Amino acid sequence: MYKNSRERPGVVLAAAAVAQFVFALDMSVVNVALPAVHTALGFAPLDLSWVVHVYALTFGGFLLLGGRACDLYGRRRMFALGLTVFGLCSLAGGLAQAPWQLIVARAGQGLGAAAAAPAALAMLTTTFTEGPQRVRALGVWSGVNAAGGALGVLAGGVLTEYAGWRWVMLINLPVVAAALALIPAGVPAGTPPARRERLDWLGAVLATGGAGLLVLGVVRTDTLGWGSPVTWASLAAAAALLAAFVFVESRVRAPLLRLGLLRSRWVAGANVLVFLAAAGQFTAFYFVSLYMQQVLGMGPAATGMAFLPFSLGLVAGTVVATRVTATRTPRVSLVPGALLAAAGLAWFALISPDGTFLTDVLGPSLVTSVGAGLVLAPVAAAATTGVAPREAGTASGLMNSSRQLGGSVGLAALATVAAHRTGAGTGAAALNAGYALGLALAAAVFVLAAVVAVCVLPRRRTVTPLPQPTGSTESELEGTHS
Repeated sequence: MYKNSRERPGVVLAAAAVAQFVFALDMSVVNVALPAVHTALGFAPLDLSWVVHVYALTFGGFLLLGGRACDLYGRRRMFALGLTVFGLCSLAGGLAQAPWQLIVARAGQGLGAAAAAPAALAMLTTTFTEGPQRVRALGVWSGVNAAGGALGVLAGGVLTEYAGWRWVMLINLPVVAAALALIPAGVPAGTPPARRERLDWLGAVLATGGAGLLVLGVVRTDTLGWGSPVTWASLAAAAALLAAFVFVESRVRAPLLRLGLLRSRWVAGANVLVFLAAAGQFTAFYFVSLYMQQVLGMGPAATGMAFLPFSLGLVAGTVVATRVTATRTPRVSLVPGALLAAAGLAWFALISPDGTFLTDVLGPSLVTSVGAGLVLAPVAAAATTGVAPREAGTASGLMNSSRQLGGSVGLAALATVAAHRTGAGTGAAALNAGYALGLALAAAVFVLAAVVAVCVLPRRRTVTPLPQPTGSTESELEGTHS
């Protein structure tokens, strides 16, 4: 059964899936267009990376705040607001005439996504009852999310080569419009909470600042290096702010993130697992794309087309995982999925400077993507197991934050190691050596994810509901269904 008869579950699922598709699409669609953006807008070489970094910075930094705002001010309201901001900033980015305009637009996209993404996931977890119904819904959501990320590479290559780089931004507009059009069709506004809590602004500042500085410190290692005083200062400041955040959250009456959530092995384990899986998946996308373009000499459109098998494998793995975990514990899919993804990436690490798409890319793509798909669907269900509707937005924001931080931090760290292997070399052999090492390390990350799934996640699906915050009432829980 569904939790609220006033909702139209199919519409809620469609709206959440379409929104997640465009956020995942935007994460990857811009990467292929960067050379064209550099030429068109006159970016300085060291500034071009900010087109990618600023989106990761604002998206990852504000997710916890966005998730908590969903619980306090309504999921439908934050979903609509976030989508609107994301769409308007996509339009501004597509019309940008100067580098600073595009960077500001990308920052705005990250803010919009940070509000709407946790709202989308929270709408699913509060609409579909925990168990088979929720697993199926999250399977669809995860499959669309995975497809959006993979198809972004295809869309970026085709649009850049045949329509112009501006369309990698403008393509978001019809998708955002479709998601917004679904809201009045079946996403209820909900009733106001019986008691309005204040937003924990101090916690929000500390969490956003800490997460932002962590992403900033790591992603800038591509130009500053790990030994730079700036890098270490950023990471030290991030650690201090996050430690202060934990201290504050343990003492305030209405915290941004109730630390009791992390006492659940499902929530804690799933967040560690999604951090690691995102690090491995983002790294695979990055190095395989560079390998095909810089070693095999494939153009942007051909590179995008080459990711189609990866997209299909992700969807296939998600479908299998949804069916397997509908009545069984997520561990049944998570452990073999992580190990299969690790095997595919280890196969990828055998790439050769003299290779071809058929010999070095196709087979590993299928194995890696199916394994990643087996992980993506059940990890979302695991991260929200036992969480009350009142904290669905917070739990969703936490999981999305773990995914974003894992992707940003993991990719930056592994890219730095790969760059050291490549050294000063610019030939195919030197580049191939660096990419192969990065892919081998990504395989090790997925092995670690499998270990976490075995050692941390419970063996049984049955859970004891997490203790509720003091003062919670059933009317308040129902009042946050928006």
